[in-house]
Amino acid sequence: MLLLISPINTDEALESIEGGADIVDVKNPKEGSLGANFPWVIKEIREMTPEDMMVSATLGDVPYKPGTVSLAAMGALVSGADYIKVGLYGTKNYDEAREVMENVVKTVRDNSSKAVVVASGYADAHRVGAVDPMEIPKVAADAGADLAMLDTAVKDGKTLFDFMDMDKLQKFVNEIHDYGMKSALAGSIKKEQLKPLYDINCDVVGVRGAACVGGDRNTGKIHRSAVAELKEMIKNF
Repeated sequence: MLLLISPINTDEALESIEGGADIVDVKNPKEGSLGANFPWVIKEIREMTPEDMMVSATLGDVPYKPGTVSLAAMGALVSGADYIKVGLYGTKNYDEAREVMENVVKTVRDNSSKAVVVASGYADAHRVGAVDPMEIPKVAADAGADLAMLDTAVKDGKTLFDFMDMDKLQKFVNEIHDYGMKSALAGSIKKEQLKPLYDINCDVVGVRGAACVGGDRNTGKIHRSAVAELKEMIKNF
């Protein structure tokens, strides 16, 4: 299971790198759960990150505007992102979500043979009117994406596990694998919740709060010691 850490700036990115993250995921919590950061921040972080370490960039909690989102994907790609992550926030159903993802996939594929396209839904989609989380594997597969993910849309202290039990998470991961894709799970995940995700064969786990001093994704700052601790835990499972 790969460890994805979400820094908001170059200082946090350095802490993530030094702590041994597998994927450095550039985001901006001020703009939402999967808030987008600026192109120059993505570029600076890609330049400082070792070549063998992947850099991910979130495009935001995106609206149902396929053209706008495709243009954002191009921006992340030319800024150096290896993973292009789309938060399907404003898409209310399968058809809208697939349309957005199909166009993002085309944009990325037309310009890169290596970049990974990530379709991310929300375990608490019902709270924001987004597409049902259990539709995400099919959306990702039908659109030609590489990885399907779940996060939480509302960051109010509730975690992924408040909205999805282990049976549902197992079904989600299994369906993704049946489609031949990789799975990722996030959503205010705590240290003690890593093992259950490892046990259901989740491919990537996304963390911010648990890697921050004080454990708060908004007021805390990512520290290499916290990242290293998470990495060591996963290594020893």
